[in-house]
Amino acid sequence: MANDIEASERMVDDWVRQTRERAEKFQAMAERVGEMSVTERSADGSVRVTVSSKGMLTDLAISEDAAGQRMAEVSASIMRTVRLAQSRIPELLRQAMTETVGTDDQAANHILDEAARTFPEPPEPEPDEALPGERRFDPEIVDDQEPENPPPPSQPQPPPPRRRARDEDDGDDMQDSIFS
Repeated sequence: MANDIEASERMVDDWVRQTRERAEKFQAMAERVGEMSVTERSADGSVRVTVSSKGMLTDLAISEDAAGQRMAEVSASIMRTVRLAQSRIPELLRQAMTETVGTDDQAANHILDEAARTFPEPPEPEPDEALPGERRFDPEIVDDQEPENPPPPSQPQPPPPRRRARDEDDGDDMQDSIFS
């Protein structure tokens, strides 16, 4: 019976030790993730954003190069760059978990799955700059778009009816009519 009690105590001690080790690993992961941030630049370099590991925008810098751009282009570039930065968070979490908790832990994998659902996929690459004489349209930029159904080209109109001269007689007694 003494052996059963000793075996039970060892089992409880092992369980407590494993639980403490696991808690320490998760604490280390939480600290590492809390310190993480992602900084991205727009393709033309005019926008720089930083997001926290929770995806919150923590810094935004717009260079003077953006002054020549339309505001709709600048705002689209900001949003695209934020989405790009946020899309990098799941991979950073995976790296932090691999280095601390490991990838075999069910709770860690649940956190990774949630991050993958929460944060956006990387946005599509920006199209190349338009060539000289070429015009590109962006559906997000409204004030530069042409209407979807442009009016048909105007048809030549027939000339207005000719007015008769006053001295022409049409057999009407009302020669001084306001209609002539």
